[in-house]
Amino acid sequence: MIALDQTKIGKFIAQKRKNQSLTQKQLAETMNISDKTVSKWECGRGMPEVAMFLPLCEVLQINVNELLSGENLTEEKYHEKAEENIMDLVKEREESKKKIILSVIIAMTCAVASTALILVAGLLEMPTVIKIILILVATIVMTVGMMVAIVLDKDAGTFECKKCHNRFVPSMSAYVKGVHSITSRYLKCPECGESGFCKRKLTR
Repeated sequence: MIALDQTKIGKFIAQKRKNQSLTQKQLAETMNISDKTVSKWECGRGMPEVAMFLPLCEVLQINVNELLSGENLTEEKYHEKAEENIMDLVKEREESKKKIILSVIIAMTCAVASTALILVAGLLEMPTVIKIILILVATIVMTVGMMVAIVLDKDAGTFECKKCHNRFVPSMSAYVKGVHSITSRYLKCPECGESGFCKRKLTR
């Protein structure tokens, strides 16, 4: 899991915002986002998206390393922290990719196994009771496999709202019901309430 301390980063953003004599609303307007999003960052419940790092740092008069570290850095610590922060982001992306790949493998494996059991039950001569058992086992394997695959896929990274750029992990119900493509899913943003196709992001 990513080692970035979101609570520490949030407090640092709040401190730097206040140093610039900005309210959450003023910072939000500058960044073209909602003040709820800024509040979420400062409470440690989310991180700015990567595309916002530089604009946010410019407003707060800090650098990206300091933002990701949640503290002002001396020159000696700068390079050390840079490497750590980059590695943390890379690790998070890799973890998300692994979850997505694993979910696909599990879903396909369970689908093949269930289909094979049903074919055996339908094509081979055997007592009716055995056929029923095989079909039940096939149903259980498919159901459990799909549930595991869905949980892994849902928790792989986050989804980003087009309107307010809030990143969030949807509820299981919203995730399952949402129409989706390969890279996005139709969801309701818990921050601004807007419904639309939210793009998957491999980092939080």
